[in-house]
Amino acid sequence: MQHHTDPQLRPAVPNDADELFRMAQLLATSATPQRQTFDHLLTEILADPHQYLLVAAAPTGLSGYLYGLIHPAFHANGKIAWAEELFVDPDLRGAGLGRKLMTDFEDWAKQVGHAQYIAVATRRAHDFYDAIGFAESATYFKKTLT
Repeated sequence: MQHHTDPQLRPAVPNDADELFRMAQLLATSATPQRQTFDHLLTEILADPHQYLLVAAAPTGLSGYLYGLIHPAFHANGKIAWAEELFVDPDLRGAGLGRKLMTDFEDWAKQVGHAQYIAVATRRAHDFYDAIGFAESATYFKKTLT
């Protein structure tokens, strides 16, 4: 079945909202995505050329996504790309889809964003990022603002 072997990567569109929301709910560990907020953020992300939302699509639906962005940083002497969210449906993990999503994002970050490097924060995917050439670099701190 094509859904399991050959999803096509493409930029997200507003009609992807339902499936993106489903996947975002499965990805979230420290927050619960709310649909109204999600819809607002999706519109904002799709309208901003410094933000990148890529989906893995097959005839049967979406099976993964990558959300990333680029911002300037003095310490990097240029721009940094952040892979903010990467999700692959559990039944497709280990088949190379995450690598394809990251490779596409890397190409965009270099060619369009002129990024110096890509950063990612993760608690659950160290082995994956090691396997695709990332090196541990810093500790991630978080403070929730209410």
